[in-house]
Amino acid sequence: MQELKQKDREERSKLVIWKQPITTLQYFTLECISKLHKASIKLREKKLTVAVFTILSILTYLLCVTQGPHSEYFSSWSKVIAWCGYWVGLGILSSVGLGTGLHTFLLYLGPHIAAVTLAAFECMSVNFPQPPYPDQIICPEETEPTMSIWTIISKVRLEAFMWGAGTAIGELPPYFMARAATLSGIDPDDEDYEEAAEMFEDHPDGDNSISTRAKLAMKKLVQRVGFFGILLCASIPNPLFDLAGITCGHFLVPFWTFFGATLIGKAVIKMHIQQIFVVMTFSKHHVEMLVDWIGYLPVIGTSMQLPFKDFLKKQKENLHHKPGTHIATSESWLQWFFEKLIIAMVLYFVVSIVNSMAQSYMGKKQKEAREKKTSK
Repeated sequence: MQELKQKDREERSKLVIWKQPITTLQYFTLECISKLHKASIKLREKKLTVAVFTILSILTYLLCVTQGPHSEYFSSWSKVIAWCGYWVGLGILSSVGLGTGLHTFLLYLGPHIAAVTLAAFECMSVNFPQPPYPDQIICPEETEPTMSIWTIISKVRLEAFMWGAGTAIGELPPYFMARAATLSGIDPDDEDYEEAAEMFEDHPDGDNSISTRAKLAMKKLVQRVGFFGILLCASIPNPLFDLAGITCGHFLVPFWTFFGATLIGKAVIKMHIQQIFVVMTFSKHHVEMLVDWIGYLPVIGTSMQLPFKDFLKKQKENLHHKPGTHIATSESWLQWFFEKLIIAMVLYFVVSIVNSMAQSYMGKKQKEAREKKTSK
């Protein structure tokens, strides 16, 4: 049976859109239909919850469109809630898919913190006029005598915390899936769970690879240390933490132990480490030093240095323009490159989702075929 499972995995890994486009898209569509059908069944089972949510949504909409004494407060709070929801959503996108998630820190949060850092040192203040902040950063008239790293971190702490909270929420589906599978004894039809479950055995087929040993070490840490083990794994950049939800669910770690440690680790400790790194990297003297170093590269140094200097110059000019005045815009090859990079990463994320869902459907068909063989 194990050999047959391994053979099926190898066959499933070949189902990707660039090798088998028609079959991949067909299985992806069938998996979408299957998931929508399951979701509709669950919604019908929870009619009361759906009804309450619908009523609350209608009341919220009516409060938004109806003018009255509440409008000013409701408008300000709705902007804060929308801002927080935006970053929580990006955080969830970053942690879904067990490693194939959209790297929204590199694409959105990191550049946002970098932009605020560059502006803070140029303006010598973080009290940017609102509006247009956060959509656009303009230097305020009042300045501070000095600018510290902690002042900048305080400015972006809310969005950073919300993004980190989103990444913690993204770890919940594998946790609930593994927990339900352990309690019910029913295989949840998930390849990642099956591979993790095999790893939970004493040792998977004598596999001594670094990856397997690291996964086993994380499993032992979570089992033996509990809350603080999960906290440690969540607090440091750890690509293997994708399996922490499955591990904790499989061993029936209490929900608040798992989620509490994950939330504190990812949204508080890890996010502060990442914030400090980005703020220090993009502080004024470090950026100027980096641009100077680019000029020392042989042959291409000067030609590469000019676009960076022009980009920084334009960004500084934009920070000092008055609201309502026209800004002359001209796209440099540096901006063009980063825009295309973002598009490429988003496309890769979409393709990985298509491949993953197609392989999931194929896995179900393979499991049915295995069960038929064993039942004969």
